[in-house]
Amino acid sequence: MNSVSTIIYILGYSTVSFILTMLVTPAFIGFLEKNRFGKQIREETVDGRKSIIFRGLHAKKAGTPTMGGVLVWGITAIIVLLSSLTPFSVLDRGETYLPLFTLVVTGILGALDDYYNIRGIGTKKGIGARPKLFWLTLFALLGAWWFYSRLGYNEIHIPALGDFFIGLWYIPLFAFVIIATSNSVNITDGLDGLAAGLLIVAFGAFGIFAFVNGLFVLTAFCGILMGSLTAFLWYNIPPARFFMGDTGALSFGATLGVIAMLTNAVFLLPIIGFVFVIETLSSLIQISSKKFLGRKIFSITPLHHLFEHWGWAEYTVTMRFWIIGGLTAVLGVIIGLVGLN
Repeated sequence: MNSVSTIIYILGYSTVSFILTMLVTPAFIGFLEKNRFGKQIREETVDGRKSIIFRGLHAKKAGTPTMGGVLVWGITAIIVLLSSLTPFSVLDRGETYLPLFTLVVTGILGALDDYYNIRGIGTKKGIGARPKLFWLTLFALLGAWWFYSRLGYNEIHIPALGDFFIGLWYIPLFAFVIIATSNSVNITDGLDGLAAGLLIVAFGAFGIFAFVNGLFVLTAFCGILMGSLTAFLWYNIPPARFFMGDTGALSFGATLGVIAMLTNAVFLLPIIGFVFVIETLSSLIQISSKKFLGRKIFSITPLHHLFEHWGWAEYTVTMRFWIIGGLTAVLGVIIGLVGLN
């Protein structure tokens, strides 16, 4: 394909994804409401205490349909698989096998966690942190093995410094990136529209890297995700009609990590996903402070809830975090493109 055909190919799939998700979403929300797939507000903090501040901020959201992420990754998977029946396939061994596998498998894991939470199954009303981490680690190691042994990835690119051979160390690095990114997005997904907006920007940034590197099928895959997430965001902005849930946050976060590795731009991930990083750091600082100092540093974490507690309106936090995420994504893209020259 020439450059014009390639752009039409990418934008075409993105548009189809957006339109299809927009058309299906109202019926999907109705299905969630009818079957009472409503969000359960957490009752305890990480140290087992009553989450009084959080419940005060978000008690009104109890019962809002969740598991909306199923719609996004489900439509993405359907479009990718059906595209293989056409001359314009988005299914490619070297570019989209692993992102698609990651999207669906971690989406199923998150869906189980959401379902257990909704139905009150398990001691923690969910799969639990340790079992979830175990399965995420297993999936991440499988993906790392595929990258290293089947696709031949064994180098990393550091902007301004060049490529470095790391051999087998690629496997633990890959696993760490997938686990960290999936959990970071999950932590950030706490306000209407926040995670979805940031994800659209992040997938767009890595889509640019994919395009510049000649990974046009992967670029189309990013476009499909962006189209579906944009339609999801239409119904997720304040006040949200439904939430993405763990099935979305874990899935999209893990997939973002895989795409960062595929485009060899993993060291730009903390810049492009800066908001995800600071949200996660605030929670890690809080947990560490409670464990080692016996007291809290912040009144509540993650950071978006802290700003809410300080009096910022939810939509104010969301839009300002979007602005920060957009600016850091632009910075990351500039650094990445300059580093290629």
